[in-house]
Amino acid sequence: MKRQARGPLGCALSCVAVLAAALLQSIGPAQAADSSDARLGLTSCRLPGVEHEAWCGQLRRLLDPAVPLGTAFDLHFAVLPALARNRKPDPVFFFAGGPGQSAVDLAPQISRLMSRLGNRRDVVLVDQRGTGRSAPLACEPLPAALPLAQALDNAWQLQRLADCRNALQALPHGDLRFYATSLAVQDVDAVRRALGATRINLVGGSYGTRVALEYMRQFPPQVRRAVIDGVAPPDMVLPAAFSADNQAALQAVLQACAAEPRCASRYPRLQADWQALLLGLPMTVTAAHPLTGQQQRFELTRQNLLGLVRAPLYVPALAAALPMALHEAAAGRLEPLLGLSSALSGSRSRRPGQLFEGMHFAVVCSEDVPRLALSADAPGADFGSLFAQQYRQVCQGWPRAEVPAGFYEVPPAPAAVLVLSGGADPVTPPRHGQRVTQALGTKARHVVVDQAGHGVMALPCLRDVLFRFIDAASDEEALRVDAGCAAQLPRPPVYLPITGSADTLKGAVSAR
Repeated sequence: MKRQARGPLGCALSCVAVLAAALLQSIGPAQAADSSDARLGLTSCRLPGVEHEAWCGQLRRLLDPAVPLGTAFDLHFAVLPALARNRKPDPVFFFAGGPGQSAVDLAPQISRLMSRLGNRRDVVLVDQRGTGRSAPLACEPLPAALPLAQALDNAWQLQRLADCRNALQALPHGDLRFYATSLAVQDVDAVRRALGATRINLVGGSYGTRVALEYMRQFPPQVRRAVIDGVAPPDMVLPAAFSADNQAALQAVLQACAAEPRCASRYPRLQADWQALLLGLPMTVTAAHPLTGQQQRFELTRQNLLGLVRAPLYVPALAAALPMALHEAAAGRLEPLLGLSSALSGSRSRRPGQLFEGMHFAVVCSEDVPRLALSADAPGADFGSLFAQQYRQVCQGWPRAEVPAGFYEVPPAPAAVLVLSGGADPVTPPRHGQRVTQALGTKARHVVVDQAGHGVMALPCLRDVLFRFIDAASDEEALRVDAGCAAQLPRPPVYLPITGSADTLKGAVSAR
């Protein structure tokens, strides 16, 4: 999952006043708007990367709903309005991942993903409390060129997060006990009421699936349809599940290489090399920084190595290069692995999709870490208790939210639910989607894309499935939508670098 902001997500609670709760206030300077499309309390706005004009608003919410005159914050949201004038009355609410991502920051990607749905339905993006501009819980971003010795120093990272926690607690909205998922969905329903929608469609990815499930639990009559992609159910116990699921994904990569003749021929001892590399740690190594290219010396620990391997497992196209990167790492050349690991992160400055770390830990420290002893997931042979130890250390001083007794239960679905899973997903693989589908009952359908990684609804054929599922006139029709295209997606072939002399390579290029 990803920013993945974790932290008690229960954020948009009650309003400071009854009237204030019902009104939307502008969050930016007004721009020219079609008066026939203007909506009470919303202000026309431009979101970076979004072609059409949006409507922006905010609601005043209580941090702690049990204290009517307590601390309040502004819950920010954006509406990507339907392009057709005869819009349908049931908007689509999108829930971002993490925990800790800002939904509004993801507006460019979501507007493209839901372009067909957006013709007739509004798409609503709510910045969950703790993210975006809704009482943000952001740690100071790491510089892009942070020295590797510092970036891979676990003690330094723990101190950084402890310092961040202390700084966040000094904020006016810094009571970290009030950012849990159960409170966040109450904020979402306040937005629904303010927009005048009787029922809404839910779309959640990664941690956003937990938000969608909790919304269905608390507000079942308001749900018309739901799509959950890469399911992270409330009973998952994230740090424990990470170990088993990452281990399975890594083993699948190693086995795919062994089963592919060209890969097996190039790397005949890949499994043995990997184990030898693990056993040789910790060790002092020298490698070029993936951004600056400067040679740097640092200590590589088992925890560091497993963290570097984990990142490319999210995307099969990157995981296809892991056999080469692991072979090179076993020979003392870490640059390919460092490059793969940084491919998804890019610059470390604040950017769309990046986690608000304070919210991330507020959620996970409240909802998952206290249940580590209850997890039935056996630790992976290589990953062991790595993730559990890391989260225990960070959460040791983190304030925890009160989690409702029913939060960890998944009741029968109130409406048709499409459950999506990627077979190569290292964090939310099909086993979680299958368990949730069974709990949801006859109104849920599970579609597995065998060769896909974390998140599948953005794949070209699945976008059409997403549209037809939500657009269907009835639950029965929605559950019959053809999703056979998911079986056609091939696994990316293992990446094998071209080798040989300069003359050989020149001849190979000329032959093309």
